Amino acid sequence: MTEKIDLPEVGRRIEGLLASVEKVIRGKRSSLELAVITLLARGHLLIEDVPGVGKTTLAYALARSLDCTFHRIQFTSDLLPSDLTGISVYNQHTGRFEFRRGPLFANVVLADEINRTTPKTQSALLEAMSEGSVTADDQTHSLPNPFMVIATQNPIDHHGTFPLPESQLDRFLMRIRMGYPGESEEKEILREGISYRSAEELEAVLSIRQILQLQDAVREVAVEESLLDYILQLIRETRRHDLLSLGVSPRGAMALYRSAQARALVHGRDYCVPDDIKVLAVPVLAHRVVVSQKMASPVGEADEAEWIIRDLLEKVPVPV
Repeated sequence: MTEKIDLPEVGRRIEGLLASVEKVIRGKRSSLELAVITLLARGHLLIEDVPGVGKTTLAYALARSLDCTFHRIQFTSDLLPSDLTGISVYNQHTGRFEFRRGPLFANVVLADEINRTTPKTQSALLEAMSEGSVTADDQTHSLPNPFMVIATQNPIDHHGTFPLPESQLDRFLMRIRMGYPGESEEKEILREGISYRSAEELEAVLSIRQILQLQDAVREVAVEESLLDYILQLIRETRRHDLLSLGVSPRGAMALYRSAQARALVHGRDYCVPDDIKVLAVPVLAHRVVVSQKMASPVGEADEAEWIIRDLLEKVPVPV
């Protein structure tokens, strides 16, 4: 028998977390919700946008609002896998090699400009994201729980970058974009001088124990059979779409399912509705498909994959 979710208490905790991050990220409630949903669904987040819109600040503000460890890694072309995972150092006193943990050993890891490092280093991060552990000198070391990677990348900077392979993109629960702030929000940012350093003043509003409790509560959110069929229908349509050479994997289907449960919890429900799936389909699925070369966007959108997912949402019947 599953434990009943205390919705008022869960809502209070989630709203407290969102309110904390909103002190430094103004006018981006939807982006903040997606970041919190990713955390609650035990996933990893890729933030892709132009410089200066708050990608790094969002990651740092979220980490500061949680009473957990945080490491920021600036990815560069000369970064080595051992710079992430750690190295073994010989101890002359004991006569043994001792493992010195790298920056991946934290609850929240900010991988800044992830596409600036080499595929070899990216693969080291891939293992950590998918397995929750790292391997060094034939020894496996478990990462902390919870463990979340928030990666950023600049989509318009192609010089000296290494595009993420499909296998690694599939490890991110969501890919989101921040976008420019609205006029009134940008005026507030200018007036109050909000910056990355402003996040340093945030205090933790959730403990590790409370985070784990919220993550466990997500698994108890009810998903009706008709909504399962709706998710699977969307996934199957991506696999047979004429303009897609690669559809969504079973991991992607599970990501959409778990994200829908987390969104329901964020919105104060212990059950899912079709809107949970429709709102999350683009951020969860668009980076998991590969557009065929013959694709020419009929609306001139920069990201054809997102257009295709939105088109499928219009065509696949929504359960009543």
